[in-house]
Amino acid sequence: MGSAAPRFVRPSHSNPHLMDSRHLRPPCQGARLRVDRRWLLPLPGIAVLVALLGVFEPALAWTGTPAMSSASPAGFSDAIKPFSPIRRHRSPAHGILLKDLTTGRTLYEFQADRRLSPASLTKIMTALVILDYGNLEDTVTVSRAAAAAPKIRLRLRAGQVFRLGDLLKAMLITSANDACLAAVEHVAGPQEQFVLLMNTKASALGLVDTHFSNACGFDGPAHYTTAEDLATLSEIALQHPIFKAFVREERDVIYAVNGGRFYLLRNTNRLLGRLPGVEGVKTGFTSKAGRCLIAKVSQNGNELLLVLLHTSRRWNTAASLINYGLQALENGSGG
Repeated sequence: MGSAAPRFVRPSHSNPHLMDSRHLRPPCQGARLRVDRRWLLPLPGIAVLVALLGVFEPALAWTGTPAMSSASPAGFSDAIKPFSPIRRHRSPAHGILLKDLTTGRTLYEFQADRRLSPASLTKIMTALVILDYGNLEDTVTVSRAAAAAPKIRLRLRAGQVFRLGDLLKAMLITSANDACLAAVEHVAGPQEQFVLLMNTKASALGLVDTHFSNACGFDGPAHYTTAEDLATLSEIALQHPIFKAFVREERDVIYAVNGGRFYLLRNTNRLLGRLPGVEGVKTGFTSKAGRCLIAKVSQNGNELLLVLLHTSRRWNTAASLINYGLQALENGSGG
């Protein structure tokens, strides 16, 4: 596909209308940790502290009593550059859609109809199918296949039992593929049967440029969607109160009902708690899809939805576009 110039949709009175799933770096990169034996804590206490700090893993298991930190995450980058709506030679992403949810108008787009790999943004549709066909109070036994799912994963163990609702939390908050596959197998049996439900729902919703070949977001020639279709899908998903509540959680805890093993879930969306008004939605990353993001923002009565597909500087690009959209609406050029 050619390198089309981005299109800035100018307001008109006649037209009213994956750090992906990677963990945060330690404060001092490359520094070695020295431990004085006099201050060693019991192992369960160490596990809790490491999990809360989130330094090494997006999710961690421990066997003690769960404890949640109320501390706010570190501030977002101070080096965010203002977004320029016209970039004729280079776009910060392969697909972009910035939308005013109040009016339904597109504020900015670039190749929003281009078919691209969505990575774990796939899990938005997976979640909707689970909510359609599953009972969140069901108990689910993790299979060997689910436990062996590629990362990102919680390192669930075959034979562990979880509530379906907790597995849904894990796949949306920390993008865990083992939780995703365990939930999918419980709802529909073979993953192929679940994918059929996903594609049927995509057709019913009018997502004509979307097709899924798996439930968790792995790359494949028949696994694709567009920024435009993802925006439509996200708007529908955010109307579901359970989905909306889960994707805005910065942290949560789930546990195996048959073993007392706790898992701290840490949201892969670094905008949550750092950029005011962010309420989700989902991150994604694979080598083919690049870094992807869907973000929903509410500020001063304005609501924006941003879809970014295959970008290299996900967080600063997202923050710049969100600030651009909010300023446009505050100045009256978007309303």
